[in-house]
Amino acid sequence: MLTRLKERVELVLATEARLLHKMGLTPTQISVLGILLALSAGLCIWASQFNRLFLLVASIAFMFSGVCDILDGAVARLHNESTIYGGFIDSLLDRYAEAFVLVAIIVSGQCDVLWGSIALVGSLLVSYTRARAEATGAKMESIGVAERAERVIILVVAILATLVWQEALSWSIVILAILANATVLQRAVHFYKIAEPEKT
Repeated sequence: MLTRLKERVELVLATEARLLHKMGLTPTQISVLGILLALSAGLCIWASQFNRLFLLVASIAFMFSGVCDILDGAVARLHNESTIYGGFIDSLLDRYAEAFVLVAIIVSGQCDVLWGSIALVGSLLVSYTRARAEATGAKMESIGVAERAERVIILVVAILATLVWQEALSWSIVILAILANATVLQRAVHFYKIAEPEKT
């Protein structure tokens, strides 16, 4: 749903993208920085069971990880550095980034294991359904209620909210699980409508 908004944000961050390029950072390096920030966020979430202030650091780290996800594409497009392999690596690292954070939430005991697992599987399948469908030439961008941008926002807000309401993260994982799997269903139905005429 927020895919179109992401394109507008890329325009707003064009100055930052040019600055990063002048500093010598490549889109792939920015993607790697994003995964490192996500890993840091995951570690901070795990550590928050000992000190809840780590949740603040986790939310900031994961938010900037999401910003890196926008900037790597912006740098690539502004300077004509987009490549098929670069897009592949970016997508792969995005999956790891989200998985790090969700696994950290599950392992630290801040959500029900079942709901956490459903959210993790759903999040990964959202990406898989898009990749599998687009491999056939179908367009899946902006299809579904919980693409990556929405999921990142839900998690960042939930991590911050947990500082004042301990159950915020647990309930947010339930919501994320429902929305992610609803997105998978939406994409499956959308692809069915595209592919069905080919059978006749």
